[in-house]
Amino acid sequence: MVTLRRAFSISFALLMALVASYLAIGFFNVDGLQWLDIARVLLLAVSTAWLAWGAVLALNGLLSFDRFKVAPRSRGPITATTAVLVPVYNEDPTKTFSHVAAMARSLARTGHSPRFDFAILSDTNDPQIAAKEEFWLARLRQEVGETCRIFYRRRLSNPGKKAGNIADFIKNSGGIYEYLIILDADSLMEGGTMVEMVRRMDADPELGLLQSLPKVVRARSFFGRAIQFSASYYSPIYAQGLALLQGREGPFWGHNAITRTRAFAQSCGLPQLPGKPPFGGHILSHDYVEAALLARNGLKVRIDPDLRGSFEEGPDNVIDYAKRDRRWCQGNLQHSRILGAPGLKGWNRFVFIQGIMAYVAAPLWALFLAASIAAPAMQVIPDYFPVPGLPVFPRVESANALALLTGVVGLLLGPKLLILVDGMLSGRNRRFGGSLRAFFSVLVEIACTSALAPIMMLFQTRAVIEILSGADAGWPAANREAGRVSVAEAWAASWWIVVVGLVTIGAAYRLAPEYLPFVLLVAAPQVLAPLVISSTSYASMRLGRSSLGLFVTGEELSPTPVMREQQAVLARWRADTVEIAEPAVVPTVIDGISRTSAEAGTGR
Repeated sequence: MVTLRRAFSISFALLMALVASYLAIGFFNVDGLQWLDIARVLLLAVSTAWLAWGAVLALNGLLSFDRFKVAPRSRGPITATTAVLVPVYNEDPTKTFSHVAAMARSLARTGHSPRFDFAILSDTNDPQIAAKEEFWLARLRQEVGETCRIFYRRRLSNPGKKAGNIADFIKNSGGIYEYLIILDADSLMEGGTMVEMVRRMDADPELGLLQSLPKVVRARSFFGRAIQFSASYYSPIYAQGLALLQGREGPFWGHNAITRTRAFAQSCGLPQLPGKPPFGGHILSHDYVEAALLARNGLKVRIDPDLRGSFEEGPDNVIDYAKRDRRWCQGNLQHSRILGAPGLKGWNRFVFIQGIMAYVAAPLWALFLAASIAAPAMQVIPDYFPVPGLPVFPRVESANALALLTGVVGLLLGPKLLILVDGMLSGRNRRFGGSLRAFFSVLVEIACTSALAPIMMLFQTRAVIEILSGADAGWPAANREAGRVSVAEAWAASWWIVVVGLVTIGAAYRLAPEYLPFVLLVAAPQVLAPLVISSTSYASMRLGRSSLGLFVTGEELSPTPVMREQQAVLARWRADTVEIAEPAVVPTVIDGISRTSAEAGTGR
């Protein structure tokens, strides 16, 4: 069944590419095909196939009956020990450790907390932040009490970044634990969800890694809340379609997942790629590589979109989103060095290609736009008198152009509208404030995405160009609570996008005036990029503060217990203003996790 779904989905994407090519050839061939027209057809075909692939994921999810099924789970007492790993890197420890406190208390309410330990794995290299981590570690342990054991280790150097951090833990302490739940610094998970993930792992000995579907929470800005709504409203459908196509070779997104420790240790040793960054060195997007290595060793990697109580936080402005996206872009393009690795499953190689295409698509669309503007100026004047007698005028294939435009828009917007209809029919919209509010939220989200897409296209295009020219993004610390972006800050980050937009409009006006209305759909948001970036970073309309209450989600209407717990702990901690002096020497290990090897004999 998985093979048939894959064949159908790939065939659908290729068919859409062929249809787009046929329509484009009919339109471009009005006055004869030139080499630039052929280039445009090829660019359009590849880009349309990529759009169609995204649409087919949604169609698979909508047509699936599996989304109503519950995966097998074990029953009875839990005997396995699990380490909950929280890697941090120059983060605000007050915020991160409040998440740990809330999760520890949530686990205590399940009655299974003795089977779980938390391990905070710090790669922090800022002495001031390291000193704060020491202080808030003590406060965290005081807050949690005997609920859960909490260990902390800080590396003075961070080879391998996050993947190297986790690998060090597995080498030193992994033998104690049957499972590892891997989180990010901004992850939050209900204790009941952690227990459920352990039960599902226990029920299937072949399952090497189980990925949950984290929902974005705690967004404050218009931009952040649009992403939050998208992740909560659309993503479960797309993820279900992804799960059906992935089969045993599912995804790993690097966090909010559980893995079998021994299988991970035996399968997922990551090599250092030869050469210098951006294509050499440590593997940045390590998660998909680790998933592929598990599958290579015959283990299942699965995503269960029905798992609830798994959360993360996202960037609240375009600039921070683009910074994170730059690192992801480098990591995905780096996978081109891994495509030929021996023993990998064919589907995993295809997944690497998808990841690369996610970023290559942006410059392809940019090239198609540039070629479309330049094409009229390079056309050869047709001969209207090929033979003596009456003139022969070319036929204008406007129907082809309209059909092509309708098809592209349909692939972009159709899945979202179908998900909206599904929400109306299934009653799922009740979790988003009702169908009317969900309808307006979808329309505004589409408008927001349409305005931001041309801006992100240029950010991603620049990222691809930088990487191909040898520029390394490194691993910058995340600013997880970035506030508003002023117009001046937005201008400093996007002035070049304004220039590109103005040049594009000028070129279209001069070379292809008939295309100018369509070009403005792309170039106008680019010219207004500083205003768009700044305005979307401001607080959004929330339920109770606006008659519309746009982008409402179920977690906002009814926060889960762990969400309420985390907010209460954080508010209480931040009410205590404490000045922490920077220590002269910061110890490498505050509480050595490796010493827990001696505690393994206690029977835990």
